Amino acid sequence: MGSEMVDFEMTDVAGRSDEEAGASSPRCCSGLRACLQSCTRPCLAESHPLPDDAPCHRRLLDNFLCPPHSRAGAVLFVVIFSVAGWATLLAMTGDEALPGGNLFSLAVLFVACWCGGYLMDLICLPPLLGMLVVGAVLGNAPPVDFARDIYPSWSSGCRQIALTIILLRAGLGLDPQALRRLSFVVLRLAFLPCLVEALVGGISCHLILGFPWSWGFMLGFVIAAVSPAVVVPSLLGLSDKGYGLDKGIPTLVIAAASVDDVLAITGFGVMLGISFSSGNIIWTLAKGPLEALVGVAVGIVGGFVTWYIPQKKSKHLLLFRSSLLLCLSLMAIFGSHKIDWAGAGPLAALTLPFVAALRWRSEFPEGVKNPVEDVVGVLWMIFQPLLFGLIGAEVKIRSLDGSTVGLGVAVLAIGLGFRCLVSFLAVLGTDLNFKERLFVPVAWLPKATVQAAVGAIALDRAKDVGDKDLIVLGEQVLMLAVLVILITAPIGAVGITLAGPRLLNRNPKPESRETAAEEKKTNRDVEDGEREVLSEQDDLIRKDRATQA
Repeated sequence: MGSEMVDFEMTDVAGRSDEEAGASSPRCCSGLRACLQSCTRPCLAESHPLPDDAPCHRRLLDNFLCPPHSRAGAVLFVVIFSVAGWATLLAMTGDEALPGGNLFSLAVLFVACWCGGYLMDLICLPPLLGMLVVGAVLGNAPPVDFARDIYPSWSSGCRQIALTIILLRAGLGLDPQALRRLSFVVLRLAFLPCLVEALVGGISCHLILGFPWSWGFMLGFVIAAVSPAVVVPSLLGLSDKGYGLDKGIPTLVIAAASVDDVLAITGFGVMLGISFSSGNIIWTLAKGPLEALVGVAVGIVGGFVTWYIPQKKSKHLLLFRSSLLLCLSLMAIFGSHKIDWAGAGPLAALTLPFVAALRWRSEFPEGVKNPVEDVVGVLWMIFQPLLFGLIGAEVKIRSLDGSTVGLGVAVLAIGLGFRCLVSFLAVLGTDLNFKERLFVPVAWLPKATVQAAVGAIALDRAKDVGDKDLIVLGEQVLMLAVLVILITAPIGAVGITLAGPRLLNRNPKPESRETAAEEKKTNRDVEDGEREVLSEQDDLIRKDRATQA
């Protein structure tokens, strides 16, 4: 009994001491917290909100406030991600992740090209230019030529994966309803400039550079495709400001760009198959078109499979669909090379997502974007720096011949001249005035994405064959593909930005009128609801009076 009393008293004393400590600790913590807040307040972003019209020095200072945000936050993310990724590779692979290793060089190329693209974006130029230049530096400057340590098989594989992602984006972005609604002028704009430039470029390559006919026309299709990566953002910027909306010029050019790329990639695949075919001449001529037909057929079958597999009730439907689509497309690209039917792979990878999206679109309300496109967009963010960086690194500046470069520029100039002329003529007979018709060739000028994706494929095939003459031709094709990017991408981007406000009419966006109509409708609905509430209240008042009476 006595021991129980002692235990109770000890427990009571301990309880009181704990309560006293708990009562005193919040006062200490609150004081310490107030002290820390007063000391850190000058460094907090929430204490210094950035006004909309802030000067440059104020915006620069805002990047160093805490917590990390704005551009400083993005840079810090890249640094942490790069260090963590390199440390992981080092722990997994050892020497491969050290300087001189394949993975280390690939990681340096990726980060450096991403930074180069980011800097180009700051000065309102296409990011791919920065990636291309950084890749050329890393592949040719002796002090920092990390790209020389990248395995050729890895470089070729990364470029093929990037090409697959480009084809997936193009296939998913093709709207069948929009294609059915395309007017004859859009079809003219999509087909005529591409075919004419490919034809003129092929003839010029044969006469000026001495290319075989098949290689000349293959190069013609390489340089003929416009770049959605440059054209679409530039035109959307003008569209947001209201330029050209009265006659739908941005929609006209953007819709035709996807068809133009499909045509160029198809022509390139056919000519690639013809250029590397051997044996019977009749079979050589028939194999190119046959590869195109087989590629389309394989794409249709694969797209039909994705309609039912995976099942719609799956809890991870988006993940399974994206993974299956990517795997089937990669199988088509790499498998076609393995069986020596390289022309069929790109068409299969393009047709497959187009057929798959025919059924998937019906599962979402009108105007809602297919989430698979967002997944493919994330993959493109990863492989875009690798694609343009590796393409720039493949160009060996020391081995370039000045006369060959000059003749190549002449070939490109001839092809671009005919493209601009045909683009202007393709929109004749429409309601566009003279200034608007002048804008179309400017908007139809930039080239980059397709050239980077397919420019090195011929060189890779030539290296596989081991023929020195074909390797020289492949290097020249790659050189001209890089030249057309460097020449047309900045000129086209700047030309669209400067020529748009001067050549196009400015009108309010249709979306703004629709938004205003929706707001009016919403206001009317609110007013109707208020009237109904008031009428119900009046009915209740009348019933109360009647009851009292």
